[in-house]
Amino acid sequence: MTIGSQFARYINPLLAALKKLGGSARAAEAKAAVAEHMSLPDDVIEAQLPSGQSRLDNQVSWARYYLVRAGYIDASRRGVWALTEKGRLADPLSEKEIGVLVRGVIAEWGRKDEEPETSPAAAEAPPPDEAPLGHRDQLLALLQELPPAGFERLCQRLLREAGFEQVAVTGRSGDGGIDGVGMLQLNPLVTFKVLFQCKRYVGSVGPNTVRDFRGAMTGRADKGLILTTGTFSADARREAVRDGAPPIELVDGQALVDLFELHELGLQPRKAFDVDVRFFDEFRA
Repeated sequence: MTIGSQFARYINPLLAALKKLGGSARAAEAKAAVAEHMSLPDDVIEAQLPSGQSRLDNQVSWARYYLVRAGYIDASRRGVWALTEKGRLADPLSEKEIGVLVRGVIAEWGRKDEEPETSPAAAEAPPPDEAPLGHRDQLLALLQELPPAGFERLCQRLLREAGFEQVAVTGRSGDGGIDGVGMLQLNPLVTFKVLFQCKRYVGSVGPNTVRDFRGAMTGRADKGLILTTGTFSADARREAVRDGAPPIELVDGQALVDLFELHELGLQPRKAFDVDVRFFDEFRA
């Protein structure tokens, strides 16, 4: 593997991004901060793997995996990426240090007679240290195969599970892409009316979709929400938070799967354990 290419180029930016964010961040926040830190162009941010997963997300996840193995990032699987004390105190790693880090993790696999789920050099699949991966790809593919009306009803169910009330699918043609409406009560005194749109996509949703949806919801609701099985282009994300316009919440395919996991909707959870051999070291003497 050539250090500095593939996922290794994201190791230092990820450390820097987490430090800037106060030492921890949700996975999506960390990945967005890496893109900002590196001033990545839109074509890099929007590039996808054949599976439909964001290549950037994939590569940053691999960088996080190696940093976890090397002790710079906590190994928690609760969706928050947090620096360890070693990570907080670390200066940017030199190319040589990154090479030592990567080779050390690969050597660890060898000592344990284990193989990663894919070649670390290729890094074309999510890292094995992330939450179970097979079911995520399977779930996303299943969502993309649903008929449009079925996907709208499924989003309705998901929003109900997430705390929305009075969720109704409208699905009227010529309604600016508005597929449904729901009420979200933040507390006993504050309730938002939310209009939502469901995009059963494989590719990327562009800024025109966001712009048209905002135009359709203006004056009719407090908030807007677009859910897609695909991704959102960088321009679409910028349009969603454009100054002077009502913000639109965007939920892409990976975030959608996160919600299904969070609410255990359509998924049967399993619990498994790995033996932490190092835990027993102090008792060997």
